[in-house]
Amino acid sequence: MRRDDPDTLQFDWMLRLISRNFTVLPLGKAVERLKSGTLPAAAACITFDDGYKDNLTVALPLLRRYGLFATFFVAAGFLDGGRMWNDDIIEAIRLSPAGLLDWSEFELGRHDLASDDHRRATIAAVLGKLKYAPHDQRARAAREIARRAGVEDASDLMMTADEVRSLRAAGMEIGGHTWSHPILNSVGDDEAYSEIVRGKTELEAILRENINLFAYPNGNPERDFSPKHVAMIREAGFAAAVTTERGVGKSDSDPLLIPRFTPWDRTPLRFAARCALAVAGRI
Repeated sequence: MRRDDPDTLQFDWMLRLISRNFTVLPLGKAVERLKSGTLPAAAACITFDDGYKDNLTVALPLLRRYGLFATFFVAAGFLDGGRMWNDDIIEAIRLSPAGLLDWSEFELGRHDLASDDHRRATIAAVLGKLKYAPHDQRARAAREIARRAGVEDASDLMMTADEVRSLRAAGMEIGGHTWSHPILNSVGDDEAYSEIVRGKTELEAILRENINLFAYPNGNPERDFSPKHVAMIREAGFAAAVTTERGVGKSDSDPLLIPRFTPWDRTPLRFAARCALAVAGRI
């Protein structure tokens, strides 16, 4: 229902272009080589956030087709049947009948669901309003809205622990992404550190290996987390962490503040142009 996400065919030609024009490395290896000054020209890393099942069922076969590596940052609290708050909202809107949707009691307004375009606009509006609500309040409101719309509590949107093991067995990297994906600036310091460590510990128990890569939830370093959270990441034992600040890693980049960008252009030419700008350091 969200048009900004690439579909399978688009992701396929994106990977094909990347495989032909970049040296794709696992993130951990790339960070090591970035620090040592041995990173090859036009190096790239592919990353996924959250832990959706389609990472295994859709992305992995395509990555294998082109012989590529990727790093999957998993919010461990949603494994084995969980669902993120934003997907509660999306599913509730998807299942709601056509007509006027009144979520005034949740301070989320009224919305016309007359068409798919109206539903997409409603999703964008509601997610925008809830995104920076207090973490627990946001989760409770989204789950209550979903239940009233007939959305079952159990979900198969996210991976299971066994599926995370399957990704790792296929040679992919697994990184931490907290336990329940709070925007770190929206929770207290103790809760933030607990979320970081709990997510790491759970993934380490699943995989029986050290987890030393991390992705900040939401990931904007000015809005979503602060230097104190970077210190928490370091204290928790992570060697590298990625943000959503737009840019590319350089030799002087802080390994706990690695920028990323999402070049989801709709045509190969525009995608190639954006990637070329990145190589030239102009993105």
